[in-house]
Amino acid sequence: MRRLVEKDSATLFRVVVEGLGDRFEPGLCDAYARLFSEAIACALPGVDAAELVARYRRIRHSARRVRNAATVFVLSRITLGADVAVTSVLLDAAKRRFPRSRIVFAGPRKNWELFAGDPRIEHLEVAYARRGSLAERLAPWSGMRATLDWPGSIVIDPDSRLTQLGLLPVCPDDNYFFFESRAFGGDGEEPVSALASRWAAETLGVPGARPFVSPAAAPVTSDRPLICVSLGVGENPAKRIADPFEEELLRALAAKGPTVLVDQGAGGEETARVLRAIKRSGAPAGRIRTWKGAFAPFAATIAQAALYVGYDSAAQHVAAACGVPLVTVFAGFVTPRFFARWRPSGPGPIRVIRVDDRDPARVLDETLRAIDTLGMG
Repeated sequence: MRRLVEKDSATLFRVVVEGLGDRFEPGLCDAYARLFSEAIACALPGVDAAELVARYRRIRHSARRVRNAATVFVLSRITLGADVAVTSVLLDAAKRRFPRSRIVFAGPRKNWELFAGDPRIEHLEVAYARRGSLAERLAPWSGMRATLDWPGSIVIDPDSRLTQLGLLPVCPDDNYFFFESRAFGGDGEEPVSALASRWAAETLGVPGARPFVSPAAAPVTSDRPLICVSLGVGENPAKRIADPFEEELLRALAAKGPTVLVDQGAGGEETARVLRAIKRSGAPAGRIRTWKGAFAPFAATIAQAALYVGYDSAAQHVAAACGVPLVTVFAGFVTPRFFARWRPSGPGPIRVIRVDDRDPARVLDETLRAIDTLGMG
């Protein structure tokens, strides 16, 4: 464990954290707590792994109803998609449960920008090094403990990476409310947004909380309806369908009439791949435009789009939250329950292409037929 902590944090997170968490098996939560508490103790001198585990077991089984509070801190899940699918549900519930309280989103600025247009939601910036060593990823903890332990405040934790999925205490236990998304719902097949809503009803007493976004950024303007597309895979190549799927998809979308707006992605190989697919699609000039930049303006554009199409990503959760018709190609899931938990959920028409057979022609055919069912034929 010490070698992984000091020399290979990337493997530690990929194998231990994601390997255990992505299966959404309640029985694996305790295994994660035991293993990762040891990792934290290796990285932070003076931290006792047994004490972390003991506290974790106390707070994960707490069935308290939340009390009144002057300030409600809601922690970021760090990834944009999870902040839409999960954290926004708890923000919605907190706003309704505490109409006169301060509601503070604690997390990176780019994540808060998805809610910056909501005057009820304040921001406490907490940086997190997603690609750093374990020590670098744990660095915000000391500052968070000092900031979040305010008189009259509570903390709502949606299984946040900021607390390493509930292991790191940031306030007294009585002020801490933990939605353990990996275990809540047991063996059921509900999407994680629905589970967050159910937890909010049970814990906050607020039924019907739902995902939302409220970016302050201006959307991309167009004189035609827009089809928004994201081909990003979040550094997980298993989510991608092999060539010529992407170029053929873009060719078909460009032939439908609306302007196609494609997110260029995070740069490097991903952006090169997207631009290559656009070029190979042979679409007429002007029929396909690209977006490069912050995610919040793209999210604002998705909210006004006629259709969203893409891989399993943050953008699909934005479209679902906004009721925008969407088709998502969902590949590379580690277990059927991962697929069930992270499939998009929202009020609009949603078509999810569950990819068990990765043949590009077959996936393309299913995707185009799904688009046709949404009236975009």
